[in-house]
Amino acid sequence: MKHKLKFSLSLLLAILFSNIYAQKSIPDVKYPITKKGNTLDTYFGKEVQDPYRWLEDDMSAETESWVKSQNKVTQEFLAHIPYRNKIKERMTKLWNYEKYSSPTRHGEYEYFYKNDGLQNQYVLYRQKKGMDAEIFLDPNTFSEDGTTSLSNISFTKDGTKVAYSISEGGSDWRKVIVMDALSKEILEDTITDVKFSSLSWYKNEGFYYSSYDKPDGSELSAKTDQHKLYYHKLGTSQDQDKVIFGLDQKRRYVFGYITEDQQYLVINAAISTSGNELYIKDLKKPDSELICVVDNFDNDHNVIYSKGDQLYVATNLNAPNKKIISFDIDKYHPEHWLDVIPETENVLTISTGSGYFFAEYMIDAISKVYQFDPKGRKIREIVLPGVGSSSGFSGKIKDKTLYYSFTNYTTPSSIYEFDPSTGKSKLFKKPKVGFDSDAYDSKQIFYKSKDGTKVPMIITFKKGTELDGNNPTILYGYGGFNVSLTPSFSIVNATWLEMGGVYAVANLRGGGEYGKAWHDAGTQLNKQNVFDDFIAAAEYLIKEKYTSSEYLAIRGGSNGGLLVGAAMTQRPDLMQVALPAVGVLDMLRYHTFTAGAGWAYDYGTSDQSEEMFNYLYGYSPVHNVRKGVEYPATLVTTGDHDDRVVPAHSFKFASELQDKQAGVNPVLIRIETQAGHGAGTPVSKIIDQYADIFSFTLYNMGITELNAPIKSF
Repeated sequence: MKHKLKFSLSLLLAILFSNIYAQKSIPDVKYPITKKGNTLDTYFGKEVQDPYRWLEDDMSAETESWVKSQNKVTQEFLAHIPYRNKIKERMTKLWNYEKYSSPTRHGEYEYFYKNDGLQNQYVLYRQKKGMDAEIFLDPNTFSEDGTTSLSNISFTKDGTKVAYSISEGGSDWRKVIVMDALSKEILEDTITDVKFSSLSWYKNEGFYYSSYDKPDGSELSAKTDQHKLYYHKLGTSQDQDKVIFGLDQKRRYVFGYITEDQQYLVINAAISTSGNELYIKDLKKPDSELICVVDNFDNDHNVIYSKGDQLYVATNLNAPNKKIISFDIDKYHPEHWLDVIPETENVLTISTGSGYFFAEYMIDAISKVYQFDPKGRKIREIVLPGVGSSSGFSGKIKDKTLYYSFTNYTTPSSIYEFDPSTGKSKLFKKPKVGFDSDAYDSKQIFYKSKDGTKVPMIITFKKGTELDGNNPTILYGYGGFNVSLTPSFSIVNATWLEMGGVYAVANLRGGGEYGKAWHDAGTQLNKQNVFDDFIAAAEYLIKEKYTSSEYLAIRGGSNGGLLVGAAMTQRPDLMQVALPAVGVLDMLRYHTFTAGAGWAYDYGTSDQSEEMFNYLYGYSPVHNVRKGVEYPATLVTTGDHDDRVVPAHSFKFASELQDKQAGVNPVLIRIETQAGHGAGTPVSKIIDQYADIFSFTLYNMGITELNAPIKSF
C-alpha cells in the first residue's frame, strides 16, 4: 500500500511525523525457519493439512526454541523504531497515579484495593472506622517479578476468616490459601489445582470451590471438560474434600455459592458458556436433597437474593433482555415463577445491596440505573455523573452506604458514595491523572452492516481533528460470548489519543449489547455477521474520512483475536496493520484444548456436522491464509502461560502468514513469558507490550519519526 504524505493539522498538533517515508527504512525481516510437518486430518471426507501441529506441544524443547527465535526477530525489529522508548516513557508517566477500588465491609473492617501508581499488582488494604489503613495482602511480594497475582477472595460472614486464590504466571490454575483475617495467620495447607472457581464460605466451617482433575500431559493445553464442585471443611486435608456436584453429571462449568443469609447452596451447571442448569439445596434442612429448578441449558439463570423461603433469580427464560423473578422454595418450577422486574426493551444487569435491587440497563451500550425494592416497586432513577458506564451498587443487606464507579472513554473511573435511603450520591475518590479529558470527544454513531443491520460504534478523538483520511486509527472489536463493550477509560488508549490517534469501538453482533437475539445473531452459522459488522465499521471510518486504509489498524483479543484474524484474511486490503491478541485462530481444533469445548455455543465444532465443519473451515484464520496475498503488517501477541486460548493458535497463524506473505509488510509474533490470557499481568509487562504495539502500528503506517510537542513527552 502506498503511504500518503499529507497529514492533518490536528495530527500535527500532537505529532510531527517525518515527511519522507522510504521503504528501505523498514528493516528487512529474516524469519526463523519453521519446519513443516505432514499431519493430515480428514473431516467428512475432506483432507486438511496441519503442517504446524508440532507447535501445539508446549512442553517440547523444539517449541521453546521456536518461541525464543521468534521473540528475538521481533525485538530486533522493534529496536529499529526510534520513538519506541518515547512512547513507553509517556505511557509510564500517565500510568503513574493512585488508583482505588470501591470499599467493601467484612466484619469490623472496610477493605479496598489500591495501586500507588506503577505497582505491578494492586495491594489489598483494610481499615477500621477512624483509623489509618493498613496493608492486608500485597501480591507484589508473592514473587520477585510480579507475575503472581491475587485472584478471588472470600470472607466468612463475620469477617474473621478469609480464603484467597493466587495465579502464577497468568495461568488459570489457582492455589487457595486460608487465613485468619484478624491475625493474618495462615490456618492450613494450601489447596492446589483449582480452576474457574469462586470461593464461597458456609458459616465458619468451610467453603465451596470448583476444579477439574489435573489432565494428562501439559496442564497448560490438555483438554479439561469435567468440572466439579467441592466442599472443603476447615482443618481437613484437600484429599478429603467432598465432591458435591459433577461426579456423575459431566458438566464443563460448575459454580456453587451460598446466599448471604446462609440458607441456600446454589449451583449453576453448564456445558457451554451460554445456558445453565440451576440447582438449590435448602441448608435450613440438614438432610434436604439437591433440588433441580431448571434441568436444561436453554437459558441463563442466576440466584441474586434470598429472603426466608423466597428466592430471586435473574433469567432470560422468555425474556431475551433478562428479567427478575421470584419463587417459593417449595414451588420452584418455572410455572410458579412470578415477575418482580419485568423484561424491557433494554438489556438488564442486576446488583443487590442494602436490601434493594439496582437495575442497570444498557441503552445503545450506555448505562442507566434504577433502584427497586424486592417487590419490584421502582424507587428512583439514579442520577449518574454523565454519559458512560457505571458499575457497583453491590453490598450486604445491612450496609447503609453503597459505592459505584463511573467512567467513559475520556473520563478516568471515579468512585461515588451512594445513600440508598435518599438516592443521593457524592464523590468518594477521583483519580488525579495527567490527561486532559476536556480536550477529547467521544461520538456515538450508527452504521449499516452488509445485511443492513444497524450497528453502534463510539469514536474517540482529539477535538479539532481534521477528517481528511490521514489520522492513525485503531478499530477495536470483540463480538462474541454475550460480552458487551461499554465505554471505559484506559491509560493505554489515552496514550494513543494524546499522539493524535483515533480510537473506535464497534458493538458487533455476537455481543450482549442488545440481548440474547443480538448474541445469537453472531454465533455458529451466523458468525460471519460479526466479521461483516467489523469490516463495515472499517469502511465507515474510511468513508467518513476519520482515516484511510493506509492509516487503519484493527485490534482485538481472545474472541476478538479471531475477529482480527478473520477480517484480515477476508479483506487484507482494508487495513495497514493487524493486531490479533491471544486469538482463537484454529477453528477446527480449538475445542481440543483446555476448556475450549465449552465455547461451542458460540462457534460450533468441526466434528458437529459437515455443514458446521465447512462453515468453520471457510473462515478459520489459520486455514485461510493464501500464498501470494499481501497481508497487512501484523503483530500477533500471546502469552506462554495462556491456558485459556492456548498460544498454539497464535504460533500456527504467525507461521502461516510468515510462509505465505507477499510484499514487504512484516509479520511478527510477540510471545510474553510468564504471562497468560491477560488477567493478573504485571503493569510493567503491560506498558512494555503496548509501547511495542503502538510503535509497530505507527511505524508500519509510514511514520518514521515522532517529534511530539506535548510538554509531558
